[in-house]
Amino acid sequence: MATLEARLLDMLSPTVESLGFEMLGIEFIRAGSNSTLRIYIDHENGILVDDCALISRQVSAVLDVEDPISDNYSLEVSSPGIERPLFTIEHYHRFVGHSIQIKLKMPVNNRFNLQGTLVSAIDNQIIIDVGNEEQLTLFLDNIRKANLMIEL
Repeated sequence: MATLEARLLDMLSPTVESLGFEMLGIEFIRAGSNSTLRIYIDHENGILVDDCALISRQVSAVLDVEDPISDNYSLEVSSPGIERPLFTIEHYHRFVGHSIQIKLKMPVNNRFNLQGTLVSAIDNQIIIDVGNEEQLTLFLDNIRKANLMIEL
């Protein structure tokens, strides 16, 4: 996770969790003057639009005081959705046996993009079965983005 995202996660998690929600993760997508800070939250009863609005107001207040981002950005608070993002080893562990898609920072076997079944998640690495009896071990530090895939 990028340093800014890690700082934001540490800064904002207590606020989100004090309101009874789980902070899944943060993405800061740089796009010039249209950058986006996306916060993923979850709750055992699901997420409603009103929940996102509540978290947005509370997080905005913290961001206004702390001012950790010097560029202009839009704040988005989101549920994880059906193709939920995976951020931590605990997230991967929870979804062993599910189909996932991964974008890597550095290629593994000459591939940046992988799809397959999550076989295991231990320490800071996962094993993914990419088919044809091929399993790859990936370090979390090399994963740019990972999401569950819809299983039909």
